[in-house]
Amino acid sequence: MAKPWAELSPEEKREERFKRWLSPPGVKFASPQAEKVYKERVTRFIKAFTLQKPDRVPCILPTGFYAASYAGTNLGEVMYDYDKMKSAWRKMMHDFSDADTYMPPALVPPGRSLEAVDYKLYKWPGHGLPKTTPSYQAVEGEWMKPNEYDALIRDPSDFWLRIYLPRIFGVFKAFNTLNPWTSFEEIATTPFIPFGNPEVQAGFNAIMKAGTESLKWIAAVGEVAGESLAMGFPGVMSGLAKAPFDTLGDTLRGTQGVMMDMFQRPQKVHEAMERLVPIIIEGAVAAVANAASPIVIMPLHKGADSFMSPKQYETFYWPTFKKVVMAMVNEGIYPMLFAEGSYNKRLDIIGDFPKGSVAWYFDQTDIFEAKKKIGDRCCIVGNVPTSLIMTGTPQQVKEHCKKLIEVCGKDGGYVLAGGANVDEGNPENLRAMMAAAKEYGVYK
Repeated sequence: MAKPWAELSPEEKREERFKRWLSPPGVKFASPQAEKVYKERVTRFIKAFTLQKPDRVPCILPTGFYAASYAGTNLGEVMYDYDKMKSAWRKMMHDFSDADTYMPPALVPPGRSLEAVDYKLYKWPGHGLPKTTPSYQAVEGEWMKPNEYDALIRDPSDFWLRIYLPRIFGVFKAFNTLNPWTSFEEIATTPFIPFGNPEVQAGFNAIMKAGTESLKWIAAVGEVAGESLAMGFPGVMSGLAKAPFDTLGDTLRGTQGVMMDMFQRPQKVHEAMERLVPIIIEGAVAAVANAASPIVIMPLHKGADSFMSPKQYETFYWPTFKKVVMAMVNEGIYPMLFAEGSYNKRLDIIGDFPKGSVAWYFDQTDIFEAKKKIGDRCCIVGNVPTSLIMTGTPQQVKEHCKKLIEVCGKDGGYVLAGGANVDEGNPENLRAMMAAAKEYGVYK
């Protein structure tokens, strides 16, 4: 009889999640060959992630929104036309059929949903950016005021509903007139009065409109994702999570605000991050609950070398970040830690995780030094320069990949990938990456 989930060790939980990834329930493969190739690809990643030698170095093509430009359209169009979105991503799927993995258009935002709620945290093509811009842009702002830490710490849900959301969604501006949900008593009379406010009702109507549109969008994304699985492409991401400091700095206080807070109100920063830890963990666990892949990607922003000193990183960023990562590891989740920018000054401490339990995905870090310092404990992923993929020749890309494979791929534990995603450029450079993995990445 199988042991209850709660009694399994972290390693046993991860093994169960890997088994699910290898044999995803409910997937009907297009052919026996597709199933065979799928299992080979997943096995290749599992072995690399756990510091073993697979048949060869696996490769993650840095495609981002690339499928849109590759198919002759753009992000602005596919955000609103889901048929065009499906067509573009299908073309990418079929034209790069020898790739090790595939990313469906899950990160393409549904434009009409954002419009419905008057979203202010992004600019996107045709909404603050030129229509042909190949990506969207986050809007830096002080979305939480310095005197609101206590409200966040006391009740994050109430803070989000009545303070934060009215600032980032224009249609929710009247939500700040609502009473806290905890004001409801057994005789529920006056608490309903604010819901009669026409502006509040308009906000809820906008939520329903955005929800209806989002269902159309996710159905289109799911259609493409299902087809890619059936063709034998594994996904390498089931969800996203953030470091608590990044939630404060990206989502709430803004870069300037959170940097000032480290000096002016450090204790509040620590309290807020600790309050966010269980919320982030719960979200990560929920993301992989019914997914095939057990991988959660954590894009790391404010921890880069250019944002804070090593001492500040060890004081403010690392402790709660490590708590989140270790909680995922203990649940059998495999975190992929995307160190955007440079992490050269962090290499002495960021390998402090159980052997083979996490992957560090590097952007501009000296990946050869990273392999030397943490490659015996963590899988190394990256970091073909984005500039090279965008402007180099296929031969230059291939030669750079060869060097990465020879150094970082030695003895296993390496995944070839770009430093960051590209949205436009020469498709032959992406093909050169795959060719390099197949030609130079084979283990004897």
